Amino acid sequence: MLDVAWSVDELARTRLAFSPLWEIVASAGVLQHPGEHALHLPWVKQASAALDEAGVDVTPLAGLMAGRHVPRFLAPAPASPVPELADELADLRDVPARAVRRELERMDPPWPAALTRLHRDPEAGLERLANLMERYWAVALAPAWPRMRALLEGDVLHRSRLLADGAVQDLFADLAPAVQWADGALTVAGRRVNAPGASHGRGLVLAPSVFVWPRVVSRTHAGSQPVLRYPARGLAGLWEAGGTQAPAALRGVLGRSRSILLAALATPADSAALARRTGLKAAVVAKHLELLATAGLLTTTPDGVHVRTAAADELVAATG
Repeated sequence: MLDVAWSVDELARTRLAFSPLWEIVASAGVLQHPGEHALHLPWVKQASAALDEAGVDVTPLAGLMAGRHVPRFLAPAPASPVPELADELADLRDVPARAVRRELERMDPPWPAALTRLHRDPEAGLERLANLMERYWAVALAPAWPRMRALLEGDVLHRSRLLADGAVQDLFADLAPAVQWADGALTVAGRRVNAPGASHGRGLVLAPSVFVWPRVVSRTHAGSQPVLRYPARGLAGLWEAGGTQAPAALRGVLGRSRSILLAALATPADSAALARRTGLKAAVVAKHLELLATAGLLTTTPDGVHVRTAAADELVAATG
């Protein structure tokens, strides 16, 4: 349960970021319990086969995810909006031994052998863990990272625009069904997040995630920003290829391909992700994205993520 007073000052310090390290941790939990994460079963099937073929043993990582308490050193607040995995792993390797032992001692016994070894020699254990994460990432997540990253960046762009516009109600409106904002109060699963008069001056980190679904996870720690991790917008279509539909009225105005692309951009994405979502050829996607941009219906970030403009949002809404 978070303890944040939602003053104007706190909102000014609220930021958005995502974390490759967290996706490693959360995805390991998905592999442990795939039945609880049906949306990710296409990824589970591919990743499990790839890990088996590569001989990557995720048992030590799974042991850290086995209990109710996930050690803080595995899920820190992202230090920047788009952190690099190499930087996060460097920070993991530098976690003090006393902090590692303190977090492990909060986990329920009996401990698996990997946790006992980590507790006995945290420095060597963190090096082994970081190396395992690097191998796991390369085999299980790196192939899917471009589409995952486009989805996460799209969520950050969308909510950053809302935050900049001061639309706090809209910022929290579709985070997750469990998250509600009303009368200046933020609640998660019916429990109040803000505590009037208890402002800590650090704001909140809103962190979209792929593998947190279907849950919302909050974390507080003395001296650092609270973190609220939630499923990224458009997650339902992440592992799908083709099949995007557009309203008939929109097709009548823009034509089939451009209307399908605008509909697919309900969540910002790069060109490759749009081709997968819509089933359109890459050359067709490129041609019609250029026409939509010329018409003022989309913009493109320096990283190549395409975003519908406000005018496009109104056009799509008006045509159903």
